[in-house]
Amino acid sequence: MPSYTDINAQTWDRWAADGCEWSVPISHEEYLAADESNFRVFLTPCVPVPHSWFGSLKGARLLGLASGGGQQMPVFAKLGAECTVFDYSLRQLEAERMVAAREGYDIRIVRGDMTRRLPFDDACFDLIFHPVSNCYVEDVGHVWRECFRVLRPGGRLLAGFDNGVNFLCEENAPLTIVNRLPFNPLRQPPEVLDAMLRNDEGVQFGHTMEEELGGQLATGFVLTALYEDRDRPGGAEIGRFLPQYMATLARKASV
Repeated sequence: MPSYTDINAQTWDRWAADGCEWSVPISHEEYLAADESNFRVFLTPCVPVPHSWFGSLKGARLLGLASGGGQQMPVFAKLGAECTVFDYSLRQLEAERMVAAREGYDIRIVRGDMTRRLPFDDACFDLIFHPVSNCYVEDVGHVWRECFRVLRPGGRLLAGFDNGVNFLCEENAPLTIVNRLPFNPLRQPPEVLDAMLRNDEGVQFGHTMEEELGGQLATGFVLTALYEDRDRPGGAEIGRFLPQYMATLARKASV
């Protein structure tokens, strides 16, 4: 059986081919319209990231971690950042390549697996933009440690993640709690993972806030801001009752 990350890469390739909303590149008109006072990018489904979280992007060395799809990196390139995008989906990276060629900017495109050591030097980025994707990773702590390593002192980590509640319930009415957190399908009876794969969900994990927020703090990040978010109407039913996502701004302390 292939590794769970290989399964997830292939799943994202299929989703991108089917026109998943997180795989539709921005248009030429949207690219042209982006400037320092007029841009919108998302770490979570609905709430745009505050502009104040970025600081100046001109000349910033920016890593889009698990951020392929041609949606955010073109905006950052337009605002003057030196962009690197890292993803394991070939189709998501192809979207980045297409938009860069269309608009005529340079971007470093790297295919890889963030469950392994990132192929970047220590302290080589000023900012990491990391949209919701930790739900496809078993060990979140590894992701935070690698983010800390490749950020320069004073660098910023902008991260989005789910809070795990999506994995508590079956999506039937009425909602029924069926799982405990943290949720790990690799440690459940085989039929749990089999059902996820039959439903073309990939292999997903439900993490606790101790893993997400506590993991950042334990790694050495200083948490400076956060907000919550939820699915759009028509998304997971549990989103009607409480937020399912969080975005955080954290800094690597200056030495």
